[in-house]
Amino acid sequence: MAKTAGKDDKKRGAGGAAGHAYDASSITVLEGLEPVRKRPGMYIGTTGPEGLHHLVWEIFDNARDEAMGGYADDIEVALLPDGSVRVADNGRGVPVGIHPKTKVSALETIMTTLHAGGKFGGEDSGYKVSGGLHGVGASVVNALSVHTVATVHQDGGIHRQEYKIGKPLAKVKKVGTTKLHGTIVKFKPDEVIFKEGVAWDWDKLVTHLRQQAYLVKGVRITLIDARALAEVDDDDCFYLREQRLNVPSMAFYFEGGLKSLVAFMNKHQTPVHKNIFYVDREQDKVEVEVALQYVDDITPRITAFANNTYNAEGGTHITGFKTALTRALNSYGRNANILKEKDENFTGDDVLEGITAVVSVKLPEIQFEGQTKAKLGSMEAQGAVSTVFGEALNAFLEENPDDARAIINKVLLALKARKAAKAAKDSVLRKGALEGMTLPGKLADCQTKSAEESELFIVEGDSAGGSSKQGRDRRTQAILPLRGKILNVERARIDRMLASVEIRALVIAMGTAIGDVFDISKLRYHKIILATDADVDGAHIRTLLLTLLYRHFRPIIEGGFVYIAQPPLYKITKGKAIAYAYSDKEKEAVLKELGVAPEEVSENPTEGEEPAEEAEEVVVTKKATKVNIQRYKGLGEMNPSELWETTMDPARRVLKQVSVDDAEAADRIFDILMGTDVASRKSFIQSNAKLANLDV
Repeated sequence: MAKTAGKDDKKRGAGGAAGHAYDASSITVLEGLEPVRKRPGMYIGTTGPEGLHHLVWEIFDNARDEAMGGYADDIEVALLPDGSVRVADNGRGVPVGIHPKTKVSALETIMTTLHAGGKFGGEDSGYKVSGGLHGVGASVVNALSVHTVATVHQDGGIHRQEYKIGKPLAKVKKVGTTKLHGTIVKFKPDEVIFKEGVAWDWDKLVTHLRQQAYLVKGVRITLIDARALAEVDDDDCFYLREQRLNVPSMAFYFEGGLKSLVAFMNKHQTPVHKNIFYVDREQDKVEVEVALQYVDDITPRITAFANNTYNAEGGTHITGFKTALTRALNSYGRNANILKEKDENFTGDDVLEGITAVVSVKLPEIQFEGQTKAKLGSMEAQGAVSTVFGEALNAFLEENPDDARAIINKVLLALKARKAAKAAKDSVLRKGALEGMTLPGKLADCQTKSAEESELFIVEGDSAGGSSKQGRDRRTQAILPLRGKILNVERARIDRMLASVEIRALVIAMGTAIGDVFDISKLRYHKIILATDADVDGAHIRTLLLTLLYRHFRPIIEGGFVYIAQPPLYKITKGKAIAYAYSDKEKEAVLKELGVAPEEVSENPTEGEEPAEEAEEVVVTKKATKVNIQRYKGLGEMNPSELWETTMDPARRVLKQVSVDDAEAADRIFDILMGTDVASRKSFIQSNAKLANLDV
């Protein structure tokens, strides 16, 4: 855009920036590990909790790769008192001799140089397969740690080197003798990088390491929480066993491989067939391992690994798996005359309904899409999985006719349900069009057509709906009142769901449709706010809504569009002063701020005084200034102005955003809480009873 020249332009260089010329000297060159600290997200995905734990995975992967190569059978991960983590293995130990190219120790080269490691040379390097082919794992962890210590037991000697923010403090030194062999890496993440704090999640670590133990048969993996100890000797490992130290620990060792993992994943499910399918075979230098079992559910659970690295987004191996599965079941169904001539073929969605499967491939030259390895890109994996799995599944179906018939009947039921669901869905859409109403009548829509600024409040009952409609900002806030508790959709198909008036109203209001025609780009509101009462029934309704959204509208949750409103529990009035409290602790703080001492609080009004309308508790101070504490049981008890200023006003309200940190764990919790396994649900409730916030 042209502009009028001014006197300030005389001070500017050719590039237009005052006092700055753009020439060769303007180009910044980051050396060593500087790029990692400058852009950590490029290497570990995020500097939040996920990125923090990714540091552990990177160092653990090196130890695990030694085990995959057959050089180690013992790995230990320990959380230490100073916030650091130590990973030890009894493998060969990182080479400590002088590297011919860098002229420094190979250990220092690996720990301080990007794209340096023993995994690029294929089988000549000693690693037939590996998950760490980018060669940045140890060096990235080192760069993002305030202090790192690498210790190697090798050839009778103990060698050690320390680093500060990725830079060696001295050369590699021999510090003792040993009869052991292996590598020990201790690192303390830098809080300058991880601004949310260095807080290790025990459950996350347990889940990941248990998973890895299933994937590497015959390897013992121990996790130890030594944070409560005063100190831990750097050399005291393999070593920190539970019988030696009275600290929390978990040890994993499995011989069954993925077959054991599928059995573990299905422990809260009802299997459709008895025998778990399993194959472990090599094809064209690609090792393929697959285990699967169908359960009495409608949700598919497919977990993918490549060189023992979890692939959250799947990849080519999953494509090969799905292709072979669909082809094999269609072929068997036709040959066994279970799938009649009049029946259409099974689709990919049909054969995946209710399946629990784990697909793992190991290959020498592996390609991931991105350093976080969320998706496999190696095309040879697709053909290998399709061939190995397809042939093995055909043989399994022939050799196990009872299992085969149970599987085919399960998939046939899915096919019929899909057709019924499509008919029901089409009927709903067609009916809405004929009646000339694209939105449910109970919806009080907002005026703006911009999804980015539109909010949908899903409230409980007509009373809360009435207050919300009067108190809202009509321009941006829509209200959808739901009557009673909606259908539990954990085991329900779409046709049954759409028969529910309340669920149908919600689906139409959101605008995305459902099932195979779901389209998140048509979402009408970028904030979907669940506003239920602060009691047991409200919590149940919220859980039912979250189950619906997670199972059938998961991209809406993953996109960050779902929120939970946090209405106050108390309204506290003293004279003209009004305050709201969202918890009992906050109520006590408000009373203290208002100058009401605990001994002045009485649950009954002073004689001769009448309590305020709707107040459950009246407090009187020594000065006889009445303090009213109103305990809200539901949103319907609030008048429109109270609801606006506490729950709906963007400037003052409190919202909790719903996210999915661990999809596998979320699946398991929904199975337990909303499924049919009563024993598991009872056990979960008993185990977590102390965490419940009861309104009694």
